[in-house]
Amino acid sequence: MVRRVAVIGAGAGGLVSVKSCLEEGLEPTCFESSEDIGGVWHTDSTDNRRVRVHRSVITNTSKEMSCFSDFPYPEDFPSYLPHSLVLEYFRMYAQHFNLLRHVRFQTRVVSVRKRPDFTTSGQWEVVTESDGVRESHVFDAVMVCTGHFQEPYLPLASFPGIESRFKGQRLHSREYRDVQAFQGKRVLVVGIGNTGGDLSVELSRVAAKVFLSTRSNTWVMSRVSEHGFPCDMVGTTRFHHLLEWLLPSALTRRIKFRKFNSWFNHTNYGLASSKSSKFKIIVNEELPFCLLSGTVVLKPNVKEFTESSAVFEDGTTEENIDVVLFATGYNFSFPFLEESVRSTIDDNRSLYKCIFPPQLEKPTLAIIGLIQLTGSIMVGSEMQARWVTGVFAGWNKLPPPSRMMAEVLKRRPAVKRENLKMSFISYVDSIAACAGVKPSVLRLLLTDPQLALAIFFGPCSPYQYRLVGQGRWSGARAAILTQWQRTLKPLRTRVVDDNSSSSSGWCWMCLLALPAALTAGFLFSKYPQPGWSSWAG
Repeated sequence: MVRRVAVIGAGAGGLVSVKSCLEEGLEPTCFESSEDIGGVWHTDSTDNRRVRVHRSVITNTSKEMSCFSDFPYPEDFPSYLPHSLVLEYFRMYAQHFNLLRHVRFQTRVVSVRKRPDFTTSGQWEVVTESDGVRESHVFDAVMVCTGHFQEPYLPLASFPGIESRFKGQRLHSREYRDVQAFQGKRVLVVGIGNTGGDLSVELSRVAAKVFLSTRSNTWVMSRVSEHGFPCDMVGTTRFHHLLEWLLPSALTRRIKFRKFNSWFNHTNYGLASSKSSKFKIIVNEELPFCLLSGTVVLKPNVKEFTESSAVFEDGTTEENIDVVLFATGYNFSFPFLEESVRSTIDDNRSLYKCIFPPQLEKPTLAIIGLIQLTGSIMVGSEMQARWVTGVFAGWNKLPPPSRMMAEVLKRRPAVKRENLKMSFISYVDSIAACAGVKPSVLRLLLTDPQLALAIFFGPCSPYQYRLVGQGRWSGARAAILTQWQRTLKPLRTRVVDDNSSSSSGWCWMCLLALPAALTAGFLFSKYPQPGWSSWAG
């Protein structure tokens, strides 16, 4: 029986894992190698080996769509948050639920190994180090919460000349903190993910010139949607999710491309073609203007480097490059896990539900947060932690290892693809169903129509997963019905008169939508989840 649980890391995933353990009556001990909570959001860490967000970063998901499910952000916080407010929120969360007493700071996990009697006990030997002193512990279960931002991915071999000939400076985005060191320089940014786009825009304000190199078709979207609402609150709904399932994928892709191009024509900017089936989506309001104003110049993939220039695959050359900044992402690694376990984890697709290594005789090891979603990873990590601790506590059961392995092999594509992102609603719903906390739209339509309509047509916010089942929160309904007010509250710093009212229109819309919602509720209760292993973008 699981009682003592080791939690590795005190970032977002570690905090929700500690809380979930406490909710299930377990005894967590969290080991954090740094001096504070927050993980990548703790930008003032003195450990230069740690991955941290750059100081000017703003969240890509809004506060209502990325909060912990029973702890909304303060209503006066803006919808999109700088890192300092995210870290402040973590502190509030940890204090509210009294989590810090379970965290051992400046304690590094050296190794996690199976005990000799693992096949019967499922126990692990965890060796930690603090102030040069090593200590051995025995735990009934382990939750690894180190995320996927761990080891910088620096594909130097793909860029001939970068090591042997190029005389300028090269660095990975992990080493970037602010723009001061780039004043007046000609900078080449390699990689056009969210980080590459953000850094290109920021550097363009002080650099002599910024070149952004990409080999991908990339669609750019804004955080601000129609009528000024957060884009994810408008777009991430169960209604849209159902439509995507019902419509042919080619049609939904065409609709998305048309929506993206309604902002600006991506082909004209050299970013993406609607004919391409392989693409990525980034969030950046300023990049189109930087391209339009010439402060950022888009370039194809780099063919090679000379001493001071970059030669691109289209035959063009940019001279006098001072700095090459690689925004090429990260690899995950678990160096503390014993080799027999570590070698089985190629990526999250080799894990059952992206969490459990299926080969283990006892399901007492869980990987939390090794996911990339079309929505908030924090929300996905919390749902994982809730389900995992339910499994540890014994009220939720896993299939036999053979069945878990079969599902992993079935869902795993034969060809490895890049930038694997799963549908936020599909994945979180699948884990919520396992945990017994997925809301039923059909049942709510019969018992609470107002809430059902808000859940189906409104944002799929985390509070939905606190309406029923283990860990049910009495404030979930009110949080759902007031989420738009909390979104608008920080904007009400100057109030203007507007006599128009949309409340009556909303009531009529709800009445007209009721039959559609009833049908949708029935379909949601019957149709299989649209393969959260069908990877997007």
